[in-house]
Amino acid sequence: MTMVMAEHLSKSQFKPRALEYFRAIEATGKPLIITDNGVPVLEIRPWRPRTDQLEALRGSVLRFTPPDP
Repeated sequence: MTMVMAEHLSKSQFKPRALEYFRAIEATGKPLIITDNGVPVLEIRPWRPRTDQLEALRGSVLRFTPPDP
């Protein structure tokens, strides 16, 4: 069964089919925004391991000029 997901979904629409939505998010990688009375309150997205932020920046600074005192 292929599920077409909307970007935004109300809590009441999400609740009875939560597992189906989880599987669809895992399969597509697309996040889903859950709303409460039309206001976005949650984002459900696939988990991705965080990279070390400093490691990601290593080698990206080409030149550093210290500020004047």
